[in-house]
Amino acid sequence: MSKIFSLSEASSIAIHSMVLIARSGNGINVVKITEFTGFSKNHIAKVLQRLVKSDLLKSVRGPLGGFSLKREPKEYNLLEVYEAIEGPLEETDCPLAYEVCNYDQCIMGNVINKMTGEFKKFLNGQTLDKYL
Repeated sequence: MSKIFSLSEASSIAIHSMVLIARSGNGINVVKITEFTGFSKNHIAKVLQRLVKSDLLKSVRGPLGGFSLKREPKEYNLLEVYEAIEGPLEETDCPLAYEVCNYDQCIMGNVINKMTGEFKKFLNGQTLDKYL
C-alpha cells in the first residue's frame, strides 16, 4: 500500500504494456513488447503475470500465444493498472502515517497528499482507449 506515489519500473511496464496490448487488438507476446519498449523480457513477463492474476489480462501459452485484454479498452483506467502492481494508492494527512505530530502544522504543507491526490485523479481519468 503506497502512501506517496512513485512510478516504479514495474508500474511503468504495466501501463505501457497495457496500452500496447490494447493497440494490438487480439493480443501480443512478450517479445514484441520487449522490442517496442526496451524493457527486460523477464521483467515484462513477471509484470504481465501479475496483471493476469489481477484479472486484467488473459494469457495464451505457446508459439502463437500472448496476452490480451479481458475487457474493452474503454473499461480500463490507468489507476487500476497501477494499483494492480503497487497496491492501493492512499491519500493520507501524514506521509509518515503518524497519528500524533509534535508540530503545530505539517512541515511538508500537505503537498505530498495533494500531489498523490492529483496523480490518483489523473490515472483514474485515463482509459486505455485514449491511447489507441
